[in-house]
Amino acid sequence: MKLISWNVNGLRAAVSKDSFAWLDSVKPDFLGLQETKASEDKIPSEIYSLGFKEININSAARAGYSGVMSLVNFDTLCTKSLFFDDNEGRVLEHRFGNVVLFNIYFPNGQKDEERLSYKMKFYANFLAYLDELKAQNFDIIICGDVNTAHQEIDLKNPKANAKTSGFLPIERAWIDELLSHGFIDTFRQIHGDEVKYSWWSYRFKAREKNIGWRIDYFFISESLKDRLKDAFILDEIYGSDHCPVGIEIDL
Repeated sequence: MKLISWNVNGLRAAVSKDSFAWLDSVKPDFLGLQETKASEDKIPSEIYSLGFKEININSAARAGYSGVMSLVNFDTLCTKSLFFDDNEGRVLEHRFGNVVLFNIYFPNGQKDEERLSYKMKFYANFLAYLDELKAQNFDIIICGDVNTAHQEIDLKNPKANAKTSGFLPIERAWIDELLSHGFIDTFRQIHGDEVKYSWWSYRFKAREKNIGWRIDYFFISESLKDRLKDAFILDEIYGSDHCPVGIEIDL
């Protein structure tokens, strides 16, 4: 099964740039989109013509902000956030068989201390919820824009960004904690210390110069480790300041 995650930074803008043409060749079974920035009545009609069996939407209460969408070719029981007051449209949770699959747009903490605090509370609540699911012996997959680069190899200029939200010690420590609770960073599992990024600023020709960050992830519970076949970053695909990331896994 091929699962892909992509922060599109505006669904309507992505559609207007024909940014989904690559789906014809990649053919994912699951496509989790983040930062869709569109209420359900504003979803472009082209999305419903992409050939997916199931489309799930969680839009923010605030217009033109945040939002996640999952396009799925298999049956799931889908709910919005069960661990956080989600008026920002950040979470879709899918259950099928013994698997719980999350599509999440994690908060960005760069605006101010209040938003950083919000981000860290979201992180903490989510990890507590994951612990509950693991105690019930669910297999878990997490995909989305986590808005944090984990290690120095996950961004081009780590020293210059050491005091920037997205690479703060407390944010990076949360990913350490997630891994210590029995989760695997799938890209690192497959590719070791290979340097590859998933987000580039629109400024200063950052993508052209490959001055990027790896902040989009697939994490899986250790119970799925032997079923993981591949992990990849599709940095040749444009249409957003992020590129798609994905995994192949036997489910």
